[in-house]
Amino acid sequence: MANTALASASGVAAPGFASTPSRRLISLDLLRGITIAFMIMVNNNGGPHAWAEMRHAAWNGFTATDLVFPTFLFVVGVSIVFSTGARLARGETRAHLAAHTVRRAVILFAFGIVVNNYPYFHLVHMRFYGVLQRIAVCYLLVELFYLWDRRVSTKITALVIVLLGYWILVRWVPVPGAGVPGRDIAFLDKDQNIVAWADRQLMPGHLYEDSPAHNMRDPEGLLSDIPALGTTLLGLLTGLLLRSAKTVRAKALALTGGAAACLALGYFWSIWFPLNKKMWTSSYVLVAAGWSLLLFALLYWFVEVRGSARHGVGKRLAWPWLVFGSNAIAAYMVSELLPGTLNFIKFQSQGRPSNPLWYLRVQLAALIPDPGWAAFAYSVSFTAICFIPVLFLYRKKIFLKV
Repeated sequence: MANTALASASGVAAPGFASTPSRRLISLDLLRGITIAFMIMVNNNGGPHAWAEMRHAAWNGFTATDLVFPTFLFVVGVSIVFSTGARLARGETRAHLAAHTVRRAVILFAFGIVVNNYPYFHLVHMRFYGVLQRIAVCYLLVELFYLWDRRVSTKITALVIVLLGYWILVRWVPVPGAGVPGRDIAFLDKDQNIVAWADRQLMPGHLYEDSPAHNMRDPEGLLSDIPALGTTLLGLLTGLLLRSAKTVRAKALALTGGAAACLALGYFWSIWFPLNKKMWTSSYVLVAAGWSLLLFALLYWFVEVRGSARHGVGKRLAWPWLVFGSNAIAAYMVSELLPGTLNFIKFQSQGRPSNPLWYLRVQLAALIPDPGWAAFAYSVSFTAICFIPVLFLYRKKIFLKV
């Protein structure tokens, strides 16, 4: 059961996938591990005093935190190529892989509902959208698409369709009761946009931003899954590049060139279609993919070209990220369920009610005068706590999968 219980962050087998039948792509493992570690940090950033780069942009804009989730989905796309290729090479049929893909997606979606609503699960306000749910949807659709048709041209066509189609949808489709964006209402208005409107019709009372004082919206809503598919497709195209017959140096240069192209096109498009993580705008897809590709290109160069993470100091520096990457969704679920669990542990501290995480935050604030550094210290400390169960699994050679 140990090897069949939970998916890695890529939604496919952990700890990694070989670029050839005999060699793991360690750079992808590292990217997965760095991504999940940073995701845990920014999701537990220490509160309102956290640095700006440790928080999402309030609306339009882009911070380092806004890179985390799309990199997660980018890794999904890359990993689909390696996982599917390996399983087909072992003789598994496409029908069997399709059935397994559906099962994985359903389990991931269910895990997402648990994460969102633990520990109380009040049905009246239960949130059904979420991070794992978006991963499940994107993994399901892109994996099935890849099983059905493995041509590069169809993936590029699909990428163009979802990015341009989403732009047309958000920019020119009238919002019922409000009007046409850019004419009757502000373009990308927080409340009056077609994405938020659709979620309010489908899931009233079940959205992430659900306050009587504001119109409701959800950053992982239904329509914004469309451009998120573009993020996953960009990862898939990257995986196809890495599985090609090019030399590792040529692949590293291609990754760098792809990063530059995505960044240039994304920032240029953002003049008319602003970067916005909560709406997952098409320009945001390209800019986030550009930064993900650039980070991946650096890791690929140092690991696959230079071999720096396979021995000596480089191997020791890579080790913690490989540990996180080996059980990434397990690490994520620990980080999401741990606060709710620890909240049940109540005690008095300095004459006021407290719990372990609040006590840790107060103690760090007392030791570190600068509030930004104190918040960062809390974020690192919480991530280190989440590292412990993942390290246990790694040392026992338990790599949890769906």
